[in-house]
Amino acid sequence: RSPVRVLCGSNWSLVLQGQWMLEFYAPWCPACQQIEATWESFAKESEHLGITVGKVDVTQEPGLSGRFFVTTLPTIYHANDGVFRRYRGSRTLEDLQGYILERKWEAVEPVAGWKSPSSIMMHGMAGLFHFSGWIRQIHNYLTGTLGIHVWVSYGIFILATLLIGLFLGL
Repeated sequence: RSPVRVLCGSNWSLVLQGQWMLEFYAPWCPACQQIEATWESFAKESEHLGITVGKVDVTQEPGLSGRFFVTTLPTIYHANDGVFRRYRGSRTLEDLQGYILERKWEAVEPVAGWKSPSSIMMHGMAGLFHFSGWIRQIHNYLTGTLGIHVWVSYGIFILATLLIGLFLGL
C-alpha cells in the first residue's frame, strides 16, 4: 500500500488544509516515471516531515489539471493551508525533503489569488477541462463505436456549435 494519497475531483479540497506536496503526472510520461520511486520514498518520510504527499493522474482527472493549470508534466505544487506554490526545484529526494525541512517554500511567491486552484476563475477552468473531456468521449463514441468517419464527426460538432450559437443568439 502506497503512502501517497491519490486525489481526484471529489477529494481535492483536502489540500486546502495542512501542508501538502502534490504531483501531477501521466502514466505514459517518461519524466513522471523517472521520479515515481523518489516520490514514493518522499511520501514514506512525509510523517516525519509533517506533510501529506499526494498525486493526481491528469489523464483521469482533467478537471483538476485545469484547476491547477497544469501545462507540463510532472508538475509539483506545495500547499500550506490553501496557499499554493509551484515547486520548481530539483526532483531528488534530498531536495524535496530540504524544501520542507528548511522551509524553502516560504521564499517562493504564492500563486496569485485569481489563479489559485480554489478561486472561482480556476473553478471555471476545471469546468472547461471537464467539458473538453466530454467532447472527446462523444467524438470517440461517434468514430469508434458507431464507425463514423472522423471528418463527419468534426462536421457534427461544427453544426452543433453553429446551432447552439444561433439558439443562444435568438
